[in-house]
Amino acid sequence: MPEFTNLGHIDRALTNISVAYMQGANAFIADQVFPIIKVQKRSDVYFKYSKSDSFRNEVRERGRGAESYGMEWNVELEEPYFCRKYALHYDISPEEKVNYDQPINVDKDTAEILSAKMLLKREIDFQDKFFKTGIWGKDIAGVSGAPSTNQVKKWSDPASDPVGDMANIMLAQAGATGYRPNFAIMSPDVFYALKNHEAVLDRIKYTQKGIVTVDLIASLFELDKIFIPWGVVNGGPTTPKYDETMDATDFIYSGQMLVGYRTLTPSIKAPTAGYIFAWTGLEGASAYGSRMVRIKMDQLGLGTERLECEMAYDMKLVCADMGTFLTDLV
Repeated sequence: MPEFTNLGHIDRALTNISVAYMQGANAFIADQVFPIIKVQKRSDVYFKYSKSDSFRNEVRERGRGAESYGMEWNVELEEPYFCRKYALHYDISPEEKVNYDQPINVDKDTAEILSAKMLLKREIDFQDKFFKTGIWGKDIAGVSGAPSTNQVKKWSDPASDPVGDMANIMLAQAGATGYRPNFAIMSPDVFYALKNHEAVLDRIKYTQKGIVTVDLIASLFELDKIFIPWGVVNGGPTTPKYDETMDATDFIYSGQMLVGYRTLTPSIKAPTAGYIFAWTGLEGASAYGSRMVRIKMDQLGLGTERLECEMAYDMKLVCADMGTFLTDLV
């Protein structure tokens, strides 16, 4: 690999383009579900407060002239977050700049392409961190036959009862944590199974819209927000030349759903299913922990410049009992 002729500089204009692109990328949800904690340090510790202490009845009658009863609040030190830095670059040759006609801007286009790749990486990390079995307080599997413990009939089955299933999930999670679930992440195929389900259609047929939307399903399930991630990834191998026969593009999320509670106002004592730590202390980084760096690469050809997109973040599951994960729903 060639050595850099200099360390480069932060291109704030292109960083702003990258941030705007990230905010407008509606197919991805990694930056929308859990609160983003802006951190100045790349790594640090955070604390988890005892759920048992939160709901224990400790108020005592106060005698005349006596002190009030003193409560306890136990704190557990969590595994430190560590914002790993991820990066991708593209080298722009002088010939490429010359051959671009206005209003096409090679720097802007490159910044957007790099940003899209970084968004895809972050979304896959999010899916791998939060969207799988064995990590949440409860896993529920969809089955074709009669459901048993921790099972529901597949929602693609007309005989299933998704509204009743959700009511049971809401009651179980609220009873165990003291917080009613307020969000869900639902893969596109699960959404369309619900959108065409007779039990759902029957309940909304008297609404003004008369069409099943994400907001209507959220209202039906008594959730504040449902996220539908539309991102896709090509799982095929990298090839030296363009070969569409090697493509294996499909949705990142499929057949699954996460129901949970998230806080919108993060604090040291606020329970939540998860947090996203973004290293904003990185020089020139945006609120998402990203930045665009421009580096002169004359050793690759006089006038060649490298645009490099960096992003530093960590994703933490905070309260496992604040989530219920459903699989094989369709």
